[in-house]
Amino acid sequence: MTDTLLLTLLIFMAALLYSSVGHAGASGYLAAMALFNLAPDVMKPTALVLNLVVATVGTIRYARAGCFAWNVFWPFAILSVPLAFLGGALKLPIPAYKMMLGGVLLFAAWRLGAKPSASAEAKPVILPLALGFGGFIGLLSGLTGVGGGIFLSPLLLFLGWADVRRTAGVSVAFILVNSAAGLLGHLASVNKVPAEIIWWAPAALFGGVIGSELGSRRLTPLMMRRLLAVVLVIAGGKMLWT
Repeated sequence: MTDTLLLTLLIFMAALLYSSVGHAGASGYLAAMALFNLAPDVMKPTALVLNLVVATVGTIRYARAGCFAWNVFWPFAILSVPLAFLGGALKLPIPAYKMMLGGVLLFAAWRLGAKPSASAEAKPVILPLALGFGGFIGLLSGLTGVGGGIFLSPLLLFLGWADVRRTAGVSVAFILVNSAAGLLGHLASVNKVPAEIIWWAPAALFGGVIGSELGSRRLTPLMMRRLLAVVLVIAGGKMLWT
C-alpha cells in the first residue's frame, strides 16, 4: 500500500510539472514505474492511458488560452498518428525496450534541465521536414509509450517554428493524438493496466489541471523542472543498467 501511495504521489507530481510545459508526463510516469520495478508490458499501456487523461485537459486549457496553432500542428501529426499506431502494435524485446526507454528518459531529463529558449518571432514551417520529423517521432512514441512532446517541443523551438507558449499548445495536442494512436495500435495491452490505475488516473488528472493552468498563464519554475530531471536521470540510468 505504501508503494502505491508513493507512486501515486510521483504520478501527480509528474503530471503537474509536465503539463505546465505542455507535456502529458509519459516519461515521468515511466520513470516512476521503473523506480518501482513494474514490468515493461505494464508500463507502456499505463503511461499511455495516463497521457490521454492529462493531454485531454492540457489541449483544452492551452487552446482556450490561445496557445494552439493548427498550421504548426497538422504537418507533424499527419504522419505521426499512423506511425504511432504501428509503433504501438510492435512489441520490442525487453532488453531493447529498456535501452530505448532509458535513452528517452535521459533525453527528457536533459530537455527539462535546460533553460527554456527565449521567445522569438516564429518562422514558417517547412512541410517536408515537418512530415519526416513527425513520422519518426510518432513511431518512436508508439514503441516506447510516450506521446512525443519531449521530442517535438525542442524541435519547434530550435527551428523557430513556434514561440514557447504555442510550442506547449501544439505539443500537448500532438501528445494526445499520438497516445491515442499508440494505445489503439495494441488495444489488447489495456488489459495489462494494473488495478491501481483507479488511484493514478485521478492523481494525473488533478496534477494536469493545475499544471496546465499554470503553464498556459505563467512561467514554469526552472528549479521544479530540474528536480524532475534528476528523477528522470536516476530512472533512465536504472533502465540502461538493468
